[in-house]
Amino acid sequence: MKINRAQKLQGELRLPGDKSISHRAAMLASLAEGTTVVENFGTSADCSATVKCLRSLGVKIEHSDLALTVYGVGKNGLTPATGPLDCENSGTTMRLMAGILAGHDFESTLNGDDSLRRRPMKRVIGPLMEMGAEIESDDGRAPLRIIGKPRLKAINYVPEAASAQLKSCVLLAGLNAEGQTSVIESVPTRDHTERMLRWFGVDVEITDQSDSTTISVSGYARLKARDLSVPGDISSAAFFIVAAAFIEGSDLRLRDVGFNRSRRAIVEVISRLGADITVENEREVSNEPVADIAVRGGFSGERAGNNVISGSVVANLIDEIPILAIAGTQIDGGLEVRGAKELRVKESDRIEAIVKNLRKMGADIIEFDDGFKVERSKLRGAVIESFWDHRIAMAFAIAGLFAEGETEIRGAESAAVSFPGFFDTLAGVIY
Repeated sequence: MKINRAQKLQGELRLPGDKSISHRAAMLASLAEGTTVVENFGTSADCSATVKCLRSLGVKIEHSDLALTVYGVGKNGLTPATGPLDCENSGTTMRLMAGILAGHDFESTLNGDDSLRRRPMKRVIGPLMEMGAEIESDDGRAPLRIIGKPRLKAINYVPEAASAQLKSCVLLAGLNAEGQTSVIESVPTRDHTERMLRWFGVDVEITDQSDSTTISVSGYARLKARDLSVPGDISSAAFFIVAAAFIEGSDLRLRDVGFNRSRRAIVEVISRLGADITVENEREVSNEPVADIAVRGGFSGERAGNNVISGSVVANLIDEIPILAIAGTQIDGGLEVRGAKELRVKESDRIEAIVKNLRKMGADIIEFDDGFKVERSKLRGAVIESFWDHRIAMAFAIAGLFAEGETEIRGAESAAVSFPGFFDTLAGVIY
């Protein structure tokens, strides 16, 4: 894909359904009793991988336009697949399905592509084995062979790292455990699983203390089918927000975007840096906060403040850090990110990918083990490697809009992992 400097971004967009919420919608609707229609289901390859796995486990799922109809089998109703379940490139699929399958009385194998097989799975293997499941792996990586148990042991679990996927894995396993299973978080993570469990009728207990939050579910809970609508993906919106904020004359409105408090940090950070962003029409849809976001361009990057991102906010910004790195090249004082070592084990080593590609574009950037510091830089077009990572491909497409000359994205088709129509959507608002 070849990208050239943009004059402005203008128009109105409705983005595909949130990827994180779509995964959970398909999984929980499958475990519910009755039929659920999921509107605006995510179009990503990752979400498609989840649907394929559920179908292989005996769930009837119909997909038309942007709606998914799921004929739930109940939380104990999955049946053994005839072969390995292919999670493709989706860590969310693998980690959350591991929690679900741990509580079923049959053997399953979860596998994926080369990238997914390199990603760490010990963090979910540990608690699931503590709950009584038997799991074999390739030194803590996929493929995972799971020998589930019909009634797991309830646990109180303190995650080794802030991770919504790990929390969700344990809570989903807890739906088939004897008694109450709890996850104790010292750093809050996105709460889509808790919200959706409640949408399907599960009593989720949340207890806030001064230094932690405890989230608990009962193994006696039942899920009841209920139609829902998935909001637009704010992680996808982030690319358009940054592009419009820094290109003079831009006027872009994003409708029906998920605005969960655990995900809205990208809007808060870009606003704090000085961008002209207005949040309108805040409301709840299917138990998830939703809003419209208006972005006006012309922000020069001068007088930007608070240029360090670190601490607890990183967990809720982890997917947006690649595009924030691009934003950092456009503001006085640049941008420093620390405490983001988790980026090393995403679809690519995102810290390395960000640093290598920004240097190709002429940026002044320092790499740390847990992040980077990028200075305000005049970008020039270059040949960019996506490392087959969707967020790297999309982030550097936006960098190409700021750069002098032509930028070529190699492996641009990797954007389909989270946003198949990204480049067409971007072209539709560029003038």
